[in-house]
Parts: sequence; structure tokens; C-alpha cells
Amino acid sequence: MAEGKSKRKILDMLDAGECLIGDGGYNYALERRGYVVAGEWTPECVVEHPDAVKQCHVDFALCGADILQAYVFNGTDDNLNFARRKSGRPLLKADEINEAGCRLVTEVARKYDKLIGLPISTTRSYAGKEGKEKVQKEFRQQIEAFEKWDGDLLMAEYIGCVEEAEWACEEMKKSGIPISISMCIGPLGDFNDVPVEEVGVRLAKAGVDIIGINCRFDPDICVDTTIRMRNAVEKAGLKCHYMVQPLGYRTADAGRFGFIELPECPFAFESRLITRWEAQKYARKAYDNGIRYIGGCCGFEPYHVRALAEELREDRGGKLPINSKNVDATALKFHENPKINEIRGCKEYWMNLVPQDGRPKVVEENK
Repeated sequence: MAEGKSKRKILDMLDAGECLIGDGGYNYALERRGYVVAGEWTPECVVEHPDAVKQCHVDFALCGADILQAYVFNGTDDNLNFARRKSGRPLLKADEINEAGCRLVTEVARKYDKLIGLPISTTRSYAGKEGKEKVQKEFRQQIEAFEKWDGDLLMAEYIGCVEEAEWACEEMKKSGIPISISMCIGPLGDFNDVPVEEVGVRLAKAGVDIIGINCRFDPDICVDTTIRMRNAVEKAGLKCHYMVQPLGYRTADAGRFGFIELPECPFAFESRLITRWEAQKYARKAYDNGIRYIGGCCGFEPYHVRALAEELREDRGGKLPINSKNVDATALKFHENPKINEIRGCKEYWMNLVPQDGRPKVVEENK
């Protein structure tokens, strides 16, 4: 066990009923800061701008995340170089990217006593219908890149088809560490029209330790979809743990494939961003429905993660993040403006607020 690394085991913690707070969405957080190329969403900034990635890890850690994910998503040779081959740019090496990403998260996790998640990505060979053998070879290459790192959870994310998830599971189980698979699907099921309930049961039967939903949809949709998976798994007499890592954006008007279909994707999502109070509502809903790994994906900033931990502090033994300075808005009671300190200095005001975007409600015809 590495020096300074927590000796806690993630499945023991979940078996004991503990609730774990996940981190947020590195791709969008780093793109907004100028370090990631939108559309490609590849993690070369772990070598080009390592301090920026490390600071993201630190911010999530200080805001209450219990587990930090290495920023290596899409860090395969195919994903890293898909756009580069088309544009004629120099190609990247997956081994170098994964090495740097794992090193950065390990440094921060050791310092702040956090668990480490090692994410593997969906494969281009599955999308290209190149067969199980080729798909699993891609998964093996990703898993092998993590072998020398002391990870607590091997995580398959953003998978749209349960068949690919099952193929991933077969390879992931060989690692000997706990595994999670979170699907990027909504109420209509996976991308091959497999119903949500069947997806959950198939993942549980495959032996996945933690199953759930991540990305593409907002907190309410992701939690509701995870609940459907949980209900089906329990009805089938199976057992596993549940996780949810939704978008930090509202997507009630999204179609089957979620936020990528919305006109604001990816450069105008600010008006859809959830508030920290909506993040608290999400945390409560997830926790009350038996989900014990609660985090975020694209759009989730550190302050959203802090809101999750603040909402669940009593359920987690009174534990608050280091960066919690304004819990329940009570600090506003000291504001010099009486309209603020008398009305807005309590949680109820903010939980009942319906945010507006401030734009004039005028539709002009295009000229």
C-alpha cells in the first residue's frame, strides 16, 4: 500500500452503508479554462498542462470528493488520434497520456487521503462493429496501462450499449480490483433498444460491483433511470451497489441520446447549468433512493460537489468538506443589506428559488 494512501476498501465501505461522493466533469471544466479541445474531448493536457489537471483534482478533493478519477478518459490510441489523423497534427501516445494522468491523480489522492478511480473508455471498434475480440483487445490495452497504479476502482464509463459493457466486464474482472460500469443512457434504454431494466439485470448478472448512469442527461433523469435499474435488479433477486454521475445541466427537452442533441451543445450550456441548491436536491433524491456513489459528470464544478457533501453531511457522520464556509446560506445573515440577510440567509429561500436566465423574453425574426 502506497504511503499516505487510504487503506479503506471501497466495497467494504459501500457494504457498510457508507455514501461516497464522486468528483465532477474534467472535460468540460478544463475546456472552459482553455485546456481541452471541445469535440475531441481528449486528455492530452495531462502532459501539456499538468498543473491545470492537478489543480482540478485538488479542487474536487477540497470540496469533498471521496474518490478522484484519473483524467485519462478517451486516452486510447484511437480516441486520442482520431481527429489528429484527419487534421495532420502529430499523433499522441496513449501510454504517455495514461502514465501522466495516473501519476497526477495519485499525487493528489495520497496527499488528501482519497480513493482513486481508473476510468476506461468505450471503444471505436464496437461502434465500427469490428467484433468482440477486437473490442476486448482495446479494453485490455486500457486496463494494462493501469496495472502498476494503486487504484481502488476500475471504472467503465459513457457506455451506450449493454453488450459492450458486458464485454468490458469480462476483461475488467481479470484486474482483481472492484469494478463499476455506468451507462450513458436515459429512459428509452440503451443504443440498441435494450430496456433500462434489462440493462441493469444483465450488468448485475455479469458480476459488476457497482452499476449506474453517467453523463448525457440531467440529475433527475439519471437518478430516475438508475432507480429503474435498481428495482429490476432487486426484483431479479440479484445484488450490487449503485452509482450516478449526471450532467450538471438541465436536459428535460433532450431526446434519446441526451445533451449532444441540444442546440446549445457544447458552447452555450451556461444557461442550463444547475445551481448548487439543485445539486443538493439531486444528492438527497439519490441518497433517499439507495444510491451510495453520488458524483457528477460534464458541467459539475467543484462547488457542485461541495453541495453534494453539504447536503449529505448528517447522513455521512457530520463530515463536511474543508472548503465549506457558507453551509445552508447562513453566512448571508451577516450581510449589510437587510433584504438579503433577512430573506436569503437560509437554505429554504434558495431551495425554493426558480432561477431565471435574465434574457428579455422577445423573439426576433432573423433578418
